[in-house]
Amino acid sequence: MAGIYIHIPFCKQACHYCDFHFSTNLKNKQLMIEAIKQELVLQKNYLNEPIHTIYFGGGTPSMLEASELNDILDTLSANYNVTARPEITLEANPDDLSERQLEALKSIGINRLSIGIQSFDDEVLKFLNRAHNRVQALDCMEHARNAGFENISIDLIYGIPNRDHKKWLEDLDKVIAMNPEHISAYCLTIEPQTAFGKWAKKGQLKPVEDDYSAAQFDTMISMLNQHGFEQYEVSNFCRDGFYSNHNTSYWQQKAYLGIGPGAHSYNLESRQYNIRNNQKYINSLAEGTIPYDIEYLSKNDIINDYILTAIRTKWGINLKKLEGFGYRNDTDYINSLLTNELAYTEKNNLILTTAGKLLADKISSDMFLID
Repeated sequence: MAGIYIHIPFCKQACHYCDFHFSTNLKNKQLMIEAIKQELVLQKNYLNEPIHTIYFGGGTPSMLEASELNDILDTLSANYNVTARPEITLEANPDDLSERQLEALKSIGINRLSIGIQSFDDEVLKFLNRAHNRVQALDCMEHARNAGFENISIDLIYGIPNRDHKKWLEDLDKVIAMNPEHISAYCLTIEPQTAFGKWAKKGQLKPVEDDYSAAQFDTMISMLNQHGFEQYEVSNFCRDGFYSNHNTSYWQQKAYLGIGPGAHSYNLESRQYNIRNNQKYINSLAEGTIPYDIEYLSKNDIINDYILTAIRTKWGINLKKLEGFGYRNDTDYINSLLTNELAYTEKNNLILTTAGKLLADKISSDMFLID
């Protein structure tokens, strides 16, 4: 099951926490669309297997008109073996989701929305520098349902500096009431090159303590589980098997193709990294060249990739599969995880407990093989 990720590198404004590649300058939007289409044509032999998932990420893909997205989808369909019912996801911001736009998106085949609400509180939204407000955040679900969308994911952020947990509890109550099929919730991370990173360096922003964000993580798991959401990955919850098929393929080491500036590709043997510069990307594709760097994966890279992704999921690390890669299990370390109730084993799978999920990155790092 292969997937294609298409990076749309445009945003209305820069969120204070975001370090993804984007531009607020839309002057070259049409040239970017043509470059993306050109890369799709040039990369058509990269996967050589049916395409089951298509994911428009960014940036803010919902800034494009449905006709522009359809133009990209037409190029993709003409050059790839796309299955009859692919999962086609569009990341969207609430302020872009008018009833007219939603109807147009549905008509071109978008069948899954990932809506970046982040919070339902106007004060928090202003702090994050989001472009939408509370009313738009609450209205977007009703509009999407009226347009016929039956697979909707909501993004939230926790670990935001506040006096107490009240705003987070209110956000959880509201998202549960909206009844989406999927929820992704991420702890606020202060990245160096973002506005928050610069404020933190100057002492103008103090990140929350680990115990504060851990308490919100525990509360989230408890509340979402009580309301029928399954935690199938550290940051992802769904109802009735509504997994993100596209993201699940990442966690299960399936091949994928990344299109657009800043996009990554993976074919089980190497990774490609497209240049993070819109103008250079456009210029290079106009000359028929894809501007990327490539990294060929060593045996240890492949093992470490498996550990890093699998350990975050409800399926965990298959220890037999790990041995098949040539990994020699550190029995003492694994036993320490079990003894400290950070993990448990089930049918040869090492699966993290709730306490272990808080330490997922450290545990995977401890298990890595170093060349």
